[in-house]
Order: sequence, then C-alpha cells, then structure tokens
Amino acid sequence: MLRYLVSIEVDPQGRQTSMSRKTEKTVYTCQQCGHTSPKWLGRCPACGQWDTLVEEVVRTSAARPGMPAAEAAVPVPIDSVSVSEEFRIATGIGELDRVLGGGVVPGAMVLIGGDPGIGKSTLMLQTLHGLAAAGRRVLYVSGEESIRQIRIRSQRLGTLAPGLLVVSEIDVAAVLAMVDKHRPDVLVIDSIQTMFSAELTSAPGSVSQVRESALRLMLMAKRSGTPVFLVGHVTKDGTLAGPRLLEHMVDTVLYFEGDGNHVYRILRAVKNRFGSTNEIGVFEMNAQGLGEVANPSAVFLAERPEAAPGSVVTAAMEGTRPILVEIQALATGTPFGTPRRTVLGLDRNRVALLTAVLEKKIGLPLMGHDVFMNVAGGVRIDEPAVDLAVVSAVASSFLDKPVAGQTVVLGEVGLTGEVRAVSQLELRLAEAAKMGFTRCIVPGGGRRRISAPRGITAQGVRQVAEAMEVLF
Repeated sequence: MLRYLVSIEVDPQGRQTSMSRKTEKTVYTCQQCGHTSPKWLGRCPACGQWDTLVEEVVRTSAARPGMPAAEAAVPVPIDSVSVSEEFRIATGIGELDRVLGGGVVPGAMVLIGGDPGIGKSTLMLQTLHGLAAAGRRVLYVSGEESIRQIRIRSQRLGTLAPGLLVVSEIDVAAVLAMVDKHRPDVLVIDSIQTMFSAELTSAPGSVSQVRESALRLMLMAKRSGTPVFLVGHVTKDGTLAGPRLLEHMVDTVLYFEGDGNHVYRILRAVKNRFGSTNEIGVFEMNAQGLGEVANPSAVFLAERPEAAPGSVVTAAMEGTRPILVEIQALATGTPFGTPRRTVLGLDRNRVALLTAVLEKKIGLPLMGHDVFMNVAGGVRIDEPAVDLAVVSAVASSFLDKPVAGQTVVLGEVGLTGEVRAVSQLELRLAEAAKMGFTRCIVPGGGRRRISAPRGITAQGVRQVAEAMEVLF
C-alpha cells in the first residue's frame, strides 16, 4: 500500500514558505539477509530462511519541484588534502593496535563481532580507559546495560577514569546530539543492534533500523573525524547479525574468536581499509579482564607433550607475525564402512585432500581409519604452509612413531605429492630458533634461497615420501 503525506510550512503572516511530500510504503523485509518483498512470503527467496519476513513502513520525502537543493560538498584535488601528523590514535592496547594497523584512524568506523561473553564489551571498556588515561575524552554508549551496571563492571576491571563518559541510550538521534555537545575523541556503541531511529516504525534490531542507525553514525564519523567502534551481535552461524550492508559500510571488521573453555582469545581482522587483513591479536581472559599475550608461540606450546605420536609443530604466519602452533592428529581404526574426518582449527576439505595424498603416494591405508585433527590452543589456521605438518601428524599417529621434539615442519603439499615453497620462510625459521628448536623440515625449492638462522638446521625435501623418510 502506498500513501502520500503533504507537509506545508507557513510564516507568521500566513505565507507558504516550503512544501514537502512524504511517501509511505509497506514492505516486508527479511531479518536475516535484508531482502525486501511487496507482499508477505513464508520463505525468503534470497536466503531460504522460513518466517523471517516482517512488515515495515518505509517513509521517503521529496521536496516540491523547483526548490533549491541542499548544499553539496566541493571536490578538491587529492594532493591538497591536509593530513595531521597524528594520523593514528594509539589505544594503549598493543594487540588491538596491531590488528587495526597501528592505531585508530580518525573518522574510521570499526565493527567488532563475536559470540556472547567472548569479551567484546570488556575490550571496549579497557580501550576507552587507555584513551582516557592518555588525556582523551571518550564516550561509551550502552544499549544493553544501565550506567550502574557499567560502573560495577568497570570497577572490577579497574577502568575507572574521569575522562570516560558513559550513558545508557538507544535512540540514535539522542546519541548524535550527545556527540555534538560533548565532542568525544572516540565513540563506542554497544551494541548497534539496540540502536533505533524514531523515523522508522520497525523494532530495534531489525534490518532497516540497523542500516539506518549505522548510516547516520557513519555520516557523523566522516564529517567530524570521530572514530566510532560498533559492537555487533552474531547469529548462530557465527556471522554478524543484521544486513550484509553493515559490513560494507564500516572501514574495519574485527572478529573475536575463542572457545569458552579456553582462556585465550583471538582478535582477527577480516576487513581493514587502513591495514592488513591477516593480523591477529592474542589476549588472555582473567579476573582483571583481557590481558595481552606478547609471545603467543610460547603460550600455544606451553603444554605440548614430549615424544607423543601425532604431535607436530609448525610455523603459521598471521599477517606479519609468525606463530608456532601444535598440530595434533589421531588415526584410529573404525568398524564402519565410511571413515570419519573430524577437524578443529583447520580446513576440513584440505585435510581430506591431504589424507588422500598420503594414501596414494605413501601407501598408508587410511580408508579404514578415522582421522581426527586439532590445532592446540583453539587457534584456526587457513594457510597451505602447514600442509606438510598435517601430513606428518597423520602419518606419525598412524605409524605410532613420534616426530623429534625439537623439529618444526613447514611446506605446502600438492596433489602429486610434491612439497612446494612457502612465503616468509626466514621469519618462520627465526621464530622457531627463538623458541629453541634446532631442526626444521622445509621445501627444497625454498631452502636454496634463504640462509637459516644460527642455532637451527633447515633440511629441504621435495616430495612427501622424502619427508616421511627424514622424519621416521
């Protein structure tokens, strides 16, 4: 249904000064993907979810023809744009600054997502406390907690500071008015799903409300240069709730990863217009909040068993940081016709491919064995440089022969069983030498191009069969 509303403004003498026309239209919006339909549907045709279309009223306004247009921004040459020397704002948390690319860029919008209780609000409070301690004026807007609850949590975390302003508000217009009045250096919205605009009739958390609130906050950030952190909810699938457009509107998207049973948290950048998207930050959750982990390799290898079959250490690159992690495998016989491939922390399809290479090129009869893979510490690794470590771990468990404790295994494995070179091999070897490892199995092609650090011996292999001979 389409309705037209005409608004006429007059001066005290009764003369017409302006006239505008508003259009109201009823649409049905999917709360999962944002797809709109003119009529209600039981199943969304875009994402396939059932009973997710909700009725919403969309209002648009159009000025009377002939009225002057609003003043637009003036294009300027790019080389004439002035940039202040303080291009980035240091948050005081080194791991967060690393993931952001060196600090917060003025006017940037950062979206932080993660499971409930993972530490998103804790990280934001600690970040604002560090900024306030440095003399900056910051504003924390919570739509889920009262200011008394924020005070109790802040006191427990030790983040009380006079420059940290807190407020409980969900009206985005009121938030923008506070920003215009107090002029904070950094703004945090916790969370964007609780914000709403009175101009829309839909409930807070709906697709249209999240989109409208994020758009108004983005315009404020770009015009005033105020960095904005948005805390976002995630769905049961682990993706950010709300429209996909939300991730396109912001400058940086950060995900908090980690298992509730582990004390370590991984902050990973999946989008960053001002830095690398491969950086990660490692935190440890304790009674005082989130503590930085300066040496993740030592943490992830602290409880590594000695001379255990199926345990292999490899070096993964997360942005510019090499991290040593332990790959664990368990190959056990199965009475069923179809063996299982259970994988945690690795790509399941990649593991299935590598087990097939072991069967074809090495002759290990894995079709009658279940294979379980795990990355110790709750880390997730997606790069192919750990392929040879995965193959070595599976073979070690199947043969019941341990890999030497001071050995690191690196290399990408192809379908024909060849071991391919990996990037930044020298950095990986330097990290292994720093952690006390004395031997590293590397691709033969990359071995000739690098010089091994002092204290570690790099041995090149060209085929998976050659690596198996060297290790076992």
